Amino acid sequence: QVQLVESGGGLVQAGGSLRLSCTASGSILSINAMGWYRQTPGKQRDLVARFTNDDSTNYADSVKGRFTISGDLAGDTVYLQMNNLKPEDTAVYYCNGVVRTTHSGIQHYWGQGTQVTVSS
Repeated sequence: QVQLVESGGGLVQAGGSLRLSCTASGSILSINAMGWYRQTPGKQRDLVARFTNDDSTNYADSVKGRFTISGDLAGDTVYLQMNNLKPEDTAVYYCNGVVRTTHSGIQHYWGQGTQVTVSS
């Protein structure tokens, strides 16, 4: 079993910054990718940013230039630095890991989600 634990969400004014953190633990052999997704009520969960073990990085167009993903897959951690936040960034942010475990092969795992609210 794998657990992803997020922290760092909260309420911030437009133009402000927040930093999200996520740590994976459990029966992990290796991590192929980690990233962040977000979801608002009634909408699908969308990619915000992710990076992989071959050092490729992807960002949603809406956050390019404002958000930066970083971390250490060997250390099972990922961060999302969010600058110049806008009200439309308000969502529940979920950490995702593509993880190879000792007994379940490669699977996607999700954190419990952390609320980010940006006031105008």
